[in-house]
Amino acid sequence: MKVTILSIKRIMRFSEKIVLMLLLFGCSNHDQTGQNNMEIQEPDPYTEDWKSLGKHNESPDWFKNAKLGIYFHWGVYSVPAYANEWYPRNMHFKEHDVYKHHVEKYGHPSEFGYHDFVPLFRAENFNAEEWAELFKKAGAQFAGPVAEHHDGFSMWDSDITPWNVMDKGPKRDITGELKNAITANGMKFITTFHHAKHLQRSDSLNKEDGLSHYPYFEGMPPSSNDPELALLYGNVPAEKWHKEIWLGKLKEVIDKYQPDIIWFDYVLDAIPERYRKEFSAYYLNEAAKWEKEVVLVRKQHDLPLSMSVDDLEQSRKNVIGTKTWMTDATVSMSSWCYTENLQVKPAEDVLHMLIDITSKNGVLLLNISPKADGTIPEDQKEVLLKIGDWLEKYGEAIYGTEAWYTFGEGPTKEPTGHFNNNQAFHKLKYSERDIRYTTKDYTIYAIVMGTPETGEELILESFAKDRLLDPVRIEEISILGIDTKINWEMHEKGLKLTIPTLTEERMATVIKIITSA
Repeated sequence: MKVTILSIKRIMRFSEKIVLMLLLFGCSNHDQTGQNNMEIQEPDPYTEDWKSLGKHNESPDWFKNAKLGIYFHWGVYSVPAYANEWYPRNMHFKEHDVYKHHVEKYGHPSEFGYHDFVPLFRAENFNAEEWAELFKKAGAQFAGPVAEHHDGFSMWDSDITPWNVMDKGPKRDITGELKNAITANGMKFITTFHHAKHLQRSDSLNKEDGLSHYPYFEGMPPSSNDPELALLYGNVPAEKWHKEIWLGKLKEVIDKYQPDIIWFDYVLDAIPERYRKEFSAYYLNEAAKWEKEVVLVRKQHDLPLSMSVDDLEQSRKNVIGTKTWMTDATVSMSSWCYTENLQVKPAEDVLHMLIDITSKNGVLLLNISPKADGTIPEDQKEVLLKIGDWLEKYGEAIYGTEAWYTFGEGPTKEPTGHFNNNQAFHKLKYSERDIRYTTKDYTIYAIVMGTPETGEELILESFAKDRLLDPVRIEEISILGIDTKINWEMHEKGLKLTIPTLTEERMATVIKIITSA
């Protein structure tokens, strides 16, 4: 019988309730009618303080084992399809290329504002079932939308703001449709929130604030007094915005869609701590009612790691993580949202990134970039399907595994640092000389980042006696996908094996090493 942290907590709460009932029975409190007053109200398991919230199991087994999820930057910013998803901000700066493009194609931002793109975001070709089936074929174990980016437009049926997909634009509940299709395909559901940057934090006209997505320039829509426009552009008193909009939207998505993962972008540290605590307690208490183990992911030092998972944007660790961590990266070379002439990474580069992350106890959240009409471009589909085909054949080396004593060997080294080093991570190229390790029970997987040559004597140096922490008793070695017997021997420099004939080029080759206790 599998016993989870969540079930243990429920057992403990039930036991506490029985003890309390016995105590009350012994004391026999009576009201004026002589009846026992035995009403007991079970307390919420989490209170709004970090010590209580820290009891949450931040990385349940299903999340550790999932390894791959898919999300997508898709919204009103997909309509201009120019530069990147920061179009709604940059269109207001006269010196910016986006401003010049906007004036030339649509007119001055004071006359054609970002809100004028909303009716053009129709999603007329969007099909949630087709998307979910694609994600499943790609090997994703969880998927879901950017529920709201910095721009203040909600991708769900919201009662808090009129700027949502049900009231404007597509006129349909995008998040609701995705939730149904994704969970029907056996995947967990993620919603990501970038709206901490949405609040207009400038306190005077023509003063630009880096923590605000929209600049507060005179004569531009973000400084409008129109109450409806103010909701889109974040031009709302801070306290009202924090409580009714930032927190309100989160509670609304929790109540309507019960996400398995909630992920936050940066600037979360600008949200007052009391609201971060209130949100966390609300989500975890609701999840307990749903009897679901949920996950919180953060990008900065804005939620304690005792109750959340650390995310590294467009970068990753170069050591084994002692706790489960995440990388969010996009399938393209530049923008996170769809733009014309968007360059897409080769499938092998994305797969190698996944393998490297897995070897260090990480999880990959991969972004794709659909068009405004709801179609996913063919080149992005091709990447996903190639990765899915590899995972269908060799996924035992990925799913449900953990790091070995070392993550790998080879000449390619990952840089240090977070997002600031993202360009260095973009340039990484692995080869068949790079090997990454994963393990499951008594099996070790050596994953070669490419196709080794037939007849090559490959030495896995991590098996050298002077490197191993414990002796390894090897029972059998095979290469997944072929039946040919592998000749091998333990050598002072490592495990030496001869590569048999491989009938096809592989994005990565898995050597399965079965050991005994």
